[in-house]
Amino acid sequence: MARIGLVAHDDKKDDLCVWAEHHKLKLSQHELWGTGTTGSRVMAATGMVVTLLKSGPLGGDQQLGAMIAEGKLDVLIFFIDPLSAQPHDVDVKALTRLATLYDVPCANNKSTADAVLAYL
Repeated sequence: MARIGLVAHDDKKDDLCVWAEHHKLKLSQHELWGTGTTGSRVMAATGMVVTLLKSGPLGGDQQLGAMIAEGKLDVLIFFIDPLSAQPHDVDVKALTRLATLYDVPCANNKSTADAVLAYL
């Protein structure tokens, strides 16, 4: 069982919910963690249990990063909106940097998320 982090920028939350609903059977076999708003939206859309952290801008991104650094997260699914400025961009960059540093698979879009999930 993998420990999967779920997070999405505001304009990508709907996309992540649709993706999670499509992969509900496979995702439900794993332990899911999500930033506050994203995790709540995924739970509402799919009925799956997602352990909620703080909202991304309020520290949720940093909580996921800490989980990666502590070896408590195996996969990060982070649907990033490349066309919108993010007020907490520093936190976003830190999270993706930690995923890279600790060699944690990090999917930033649907196609990559499909490939990572197929691997599990």
